Amino acid sequence: MAIFTRPNKTTGLRHLALNVINFDSSVDFYTRLLGMEIEWQPDADNFYLTSGNDNLALHRIEVNDEITKQRSGAQSLDHLGLIIDTREDVVNWFNYLKQENVEMLTEVKDHRDGARSFYCKDPDDNAVQIIYHPPLSLGE
Repeated sequence: MAIFTRPNKTTGLRHLALNVINFDSSVDFYTRLLGMEIEWQPDADNFYLTSGNDNLALHRIEVNDEITKQRSGAQSLDHLGLIIDTREDVVNWFNYLKQENVEMLTEVKDHRDGARSFYCKDPDDNAVQIIYHPPLSLGE
């Protein structure tokens, strides 16, 4: 069995994904009012915005009784993302965290936009994405 050491430290928190009920108003707020640009829109329910050194994902959610119960007093955080500088380090992080008994939510996945990532849980059950994202990562 291979023993993995902790890879190089992350380069910071520059990616946040939010579930939003008022989707169109949220897109308008972040783009028109705050000046973020649309980096990618894979479909009508998801926008990826940037200020040039960050990434904000807005995901449309529908209002229903279950969502209303979940959102009363709670944040609308979908996951938080930590940027990794190289594609290879995503795999290194996956192996290291799995070895440390961190609960994995996904396997490593390559995305259409050139990104590579996986999701795991923090101790408070928040989803954390470890992601190589070419516009933000320093490597390669």
